[in-house]
Amino acid sequence: MNIPNLLTVLRVVMVMVFVLLAANAGPVFFQTPGSMPDKIYAIRLVAYILAIFAGATDLLDGYLARKWNQVTDFGALMDPLADKIFITATMMMAVEYHLMHAWIVVLVISREFMVTGLRTMAAKRGIVISADRWGKLKTALQMIMLALAGASWVGWYDLRHAVWQIAGFNICVWNVWLTFLTGVVLVTVLSGLGYFIRFRHVFMAPAK
Repeated sequence: MNIPNLLTVLRVVMVMVFVLLAANAGPVFFQTPGSMPDKIYAIRLVAYILAIFAGATDLLDGYLARKWNQVTDFGALMDPLADKIFITATMMMAVEYHLMHAWIVVLVISREFMVTGLRTMAAKRGIVISADRWGKLKTALQMIMLALAGASWVGWYDLRHAVWQIAGFNICVWNVWLTFLTGVVLVTVLSGLGYFIRFRHVFMAPAK
């Protein structure tokens, strides 16, 4: 159990605490600015900070494992599982608080499971499928998506009801948010499709 693996386990623990806090963080929205009770705000803020730290460990544990040459079978198994637990839990909480639609979570999670299955098949044939630039872009966009949703949930701004006035036009922030979410889903799905196209020989070859 080295430091990178401890960070991976810590990520799972932080996500579980985040879910516990988020599930007890009051009503969905507070319509009047400043009307959120201090106790609810504190719970949401702590939960949000935990989620940010959990996301940061996703980058840190892999970096340290490679830098210190501490790559282990445990880390290779738990790191991607911890990532999926993090993405699933935070997105489900966003759905719970009406910050995104459930179909987005279904598509994102389906893509993750399918790519994981492909990687498992490839590993049996001695093939390692590393994240490409599209996969890294997908991860970056998902992290930005969750950070923005979380900041709105804490109460720093209103995704659902705010209106921007730009060049004389009233632009609903919620519509901008939905457009961004659609873009994240497209990148997520297309990046997964790219793996299946490039590594089609893995699942089309006869079984050994």
